[in-house]
Amino acid sequence: MRSRRPLLFWKRKFEPEVIVTCVRWYLRFCLSLRDLKELMAERGLAVDHMTIWRWVQAYGPEIHRRLQGQLKRKSSTWHMDETFIRIAGKWMYLFRAVDAHGQTVDFYLSETRDRLAAKLFLQQALANPDNQPPRVFARDGLEAIQRRFGNFRRRAT
Repeated sequence: MRSRRPLLFWKRKFEPEVIVTCVRWYLRFCLSLRDLKELMAERGLAVDHMTIWRWVQAYGPEIHRRLQGQLKRKSSTWHMDETFIRIAGKWMYLFRAVDAHGQTVDFYLSETRDRLAAKLFLQQALANPDNQPPRVFARDGLEAIQRRFGNFRRRAT
């Protein structure tokens, strides 16, 4: 009796679910190939780390291509603000940008609330290839961001 495997996984020793799970975990989480080998061993599967590497090379681009249409694009309006939060007993400034649908565009933690921190936040948010460039920036009254926007507008024109 022939198995009903997808053509993409034809002549593979492991089930497609195992292959896709290993590739997805490797690409999504900060796991080494040997960590994945251990995780699969805990589940009763003996998989070599080089086998997982070959799967990543073979199936990574295909998984990316198939997921590309499912990723929700962020809107072109960014609402930016900053707040003072406590992390591990230390007060930090959280700069963040949220799109019109409430999705987080980017965030940046800083010990200072100054022009340099605002500049680094904006550079990081604009450099991310997953974010389309915003048409509208809505911001709160933070002077550092307002001063940085003045420089940004001058360069854009």
